[in-house]
Amino acid sequence: MNFSKLDAYSIVLTHPLAEGIRRVGFRKWHERELMAGHVHLVLALLSLLALLASFEAFDGAAPLGKLLDVLFVLVCAAISLWALRRYLFLLGYAEAMASQATCKACGEYGRLEVVSEDRPQRLTGVCCRKCAHRWAIES
Repeated sequence: MNFSKLDAYSIVLTHPLAEGIRRVGFRKWHERELMAGHVHLVLALLSLLALLASFEAFDGAAPLGKLLDVLFVLVCAAISLWALRRYLFLLGYAEAMASQATCKACGEYGRLEVVSEDRPQRLTGVCCRKCAHRWAIES
């Protein structure tokens, strides 16, 4: 692997839509969004297991241990809820972008180039690589 081409931004798993399409293409961007979502799902499940384990440890604990268990329950619940919410957001966002990634002219899916970006209105102008048809993807 050529580490000279790595910068701080390329280490991040997900990118904004326009940047992601420019860097790795739409299909790989979409795949990475889905992977990031599933990583959050795994985090939610692991924190749920830790939550259940802390409930189990609560019964036989001393008073100070019970206080720590309650704190651990709250932390695990917060992490689990955040991770589940992030999972649902990433999957919904990836699905919404994927539903707009098919060229209306030729029917090609995901072969896009970014031609413009309007951040305030959250529009990304794209062009089909096959037939050069242009449209906007609303994020």
